[in-house]
Amino acid sequence: MAEEAAPAGGNEQERLLDAVLRHVPFDGWNRSALARAASDLGCDPGLAALVFPRGGIDALIAFLDRSDRRMMAALAAHDLGRLRIRERIITAIRLRLEEMAPHREAVRRAVALLALPQNAGLSARRLWRTADLMWQAAGDRATDHNYYTKRLILAGVYSSTLLVWIGDETPGQMETRAFLERRIDNVMQFEKAKAAWRRSTGNLPSLSRFLGRLRYPVR
Repeated sequence: MAEEAAPAGGNEQERLLDAVLRHVPFDGWNRSALARAASDLGCDPGLAALVFPRGGIDALIAFLDRSDRRMMAALAAHDLGRLRIRERIITAIRLRLEEMAPHREAVRRAVALLALPQNAGLSARRLWRTADLMWQAAGDRATDHNYYTKRLILAGVYSSTLLVWIGDETPGQMETRAFLERRIDNVMQFEKAKAAWRRSTGNLPSLSRFLGRLRYPVR
């Protein structure tokens, strides 16, 4: 998929997307849902094709973009600075799920669509984008390899939590909350162990430095 940004449609896109979301649970993210949505609004069917040229996949991208924007707005309203990193990330994931809660069946359909082989690249990019926004909101300023590892790990935590959330019928999504906290705790333990290992090996001979000296002898 060459380009993943859905066309900007302003209010028309928002109205159509809201109408599409009413049909996605039954029809999926496809042109049938778009046609029904246009009919609901009393619009020319060509409007759906104009706003979402690639059909359901563009509507899905618009939905994910809107969910990201609303998550960031909700996070901006929280005083994240007083929270530890662990709580900041948990809050970000919780708010993202709460934003999508009214459309949980549409999200289930989205997960199924993005799981198709032809959408693997789009799925990875969307996960990365959401994880990156979460880390930005959490105040991450990493510029080294940690920038990438943090986002990869968070993408895994978020995606696995999303799968639990989709099928969670417990009151207040207690199962999802418990799962998320366990995953975050596991990550934090791993990071602590990694930091301890780095401290313990900091003064040991470095193979990369040794090989570098062989290639570029000290003069």
